[in-house]
Amino acid sequence: MGTPEFAVPSLQILVENGYNVVGVITAPDKPSGRGLQLNPSPVKVYAESVGLNILQPDKLKNPEFLAELQKLNANVQVVVAFRMLPEAVWNMPPKGTFNLHASLLPQYRGAAPINWAIINGEKETGATTFFLQHEIDTGDIILQEKEEIHEEDNIGSLYERLMVKGASLVLKTIVQIDSGNIKTKPQILSNEIKLAPKIFKETCKIDWTKSAIEIHNLVRGLSPYPAAFFTLNGKNCKVFLSQPDVQENDKGSFISDNKTFLKIKCELGHLSIKELQLEGKKKMTIEEFLRGTKIESVA
Repeated sequence: MGTPEFAVPSLQILVENGYNVVGVITAPDKPSGRGLQLNPSPVKVYAESVGLNILQPDKLKNPEFLAELQKLNANVQVVVAFRMLPEAVWNMPPKGTFNLHASLLPQYRGAAPINWAIINGEKETGATTFFLQHEIDTGDIILQEKEEIHEEDNIGSLYERLMVKGASLVLKTIVQIDSGNIKTKPQILSNEIKLAPKIFKETCKIDWTKSAIEIHNLVRGLSPYPAAFFTLNGKNCKVFLSQPDVQENDKGSFISDNKTFLKIKCELGHLSIKELQLEGKKKMTIEEFLRGTKIESVA
């Protein structure tokens, strides 16, 4: 059960290791583009390429879908980047339903764990497989593996590594379940648990009263999509690459030679903008941008 690109390697690794994937459940095709043509999910595209049985329910509680799912007679269900499942679905297979989550649970429960790990300046994250139960992201842990977060990482680069690591973890989990030699452990909560709620537009708005390092981490955690933004010359401007400068803090709201650099004052230090996209324009390096634009105001 999965929809986006992140779920494809997990499906692919099971197919390529000879497991009998009796069905693939993914989101219905969605209209997009000028002609609003229906486009399949990345998971559906891969599943079709290897001839798998595909189900695309609108509602997971639909009796017809539940009957189809029951007929598959699956021993175990694997969930990667899919919707929240009703109990009638996750409680169906005899060996359970497990989920792959891109964090070291119980840290970063929620919809956007990779984003928030970077936004919060973490040095380490990872992937977890766990059995589903009633409350989201709370089930007993099966396996976990750590992944270092590098200083140069953004959501794109960390997403790619965790996608591959996660697929390997899914395979290892299936091997354990298949052998019957599986050991789980409960999630232990503490007062230091950090959550990973869904990213909204207001999450992406840069707050210049924060430090340069905090804002730089926000940029990394949202680049390349959906991207942190601020107001430049009265228009929204997305930032894809930045560099914090914690030394400078005694000059105006921004510093620029209108040729090679733009630094914006933060609560502590300045943020140097390296790659950006002004509303209605293409993505540019700061040098390309300044060749055609004079900075008048930032907010």
